[in-house]
Amino acid sequence: MFGGVDEAGRGPVIGPMVIAVVVGETEALRRLGVKDSKRLRPSARMSLFDEILRVADCVNYVVVEPHIIDLYVEKDGLNALELDFTARLVEVCPADLYYVDSPDVKPERYASALALLTGRRFVALHHGEEVPQVAAASIVAKVVRDRLVELIRREVGEVGSGYPGDPKTREALQAGRVPPECVRFSWKTMRLRS
Repeated sequence: MFGGVDEAGRGPVIGPMVIAVVVGETEALRRLGVKDSKRLRPSARMSLFDEILRVADCVNYVVVEPHIIDLYVEKDGLNALELDFTARLVEVCPADLYYVDSPDVKPERYASALALLTGRRFVALHHGEEVPQVAAASIVAKVVRDRLVELIRREVGEVGSGYPGDPKTREALQAGRVPPECVRFSWKTMRLRS
């Protein structure tokens, strides 16, 4: 049985990062039509999310809040964050082998670090979403993150995409509309404001 791990929300200045794991039969996931969440319309992601929950053997995710992201950025970096939280997730969803979309420029280094942390087998890939389990994890992570960012929007109004280069995001931050617990203060965008 194979597992896949991917994240959503690594780069935004607003909102959490979500890391997900999906363990399931390759053909069952492939038949659903899973692919990288960025290549799907929101409605397609939502439909696939429900189908993934139905056919997968195990699905889990972790929501990493902005203040935790800031702690990692200041100390060890985002790759260390993903290593730590991925190691926790795979303990919950056992598989013979995990494929992971590598945040490291050297995927083999990332896979080795995960194997050392967990005692499990990993293959790290750039564009890992070509593997159905990773694509499914990408969809799960993206849907969960989108739902959480939508809660922020309902509370404070339009915040744009949440990415630092988005003018609507910058305007929401400059106007002080975004609650501090929803902001990554370690991002350059926020340090420039001080």
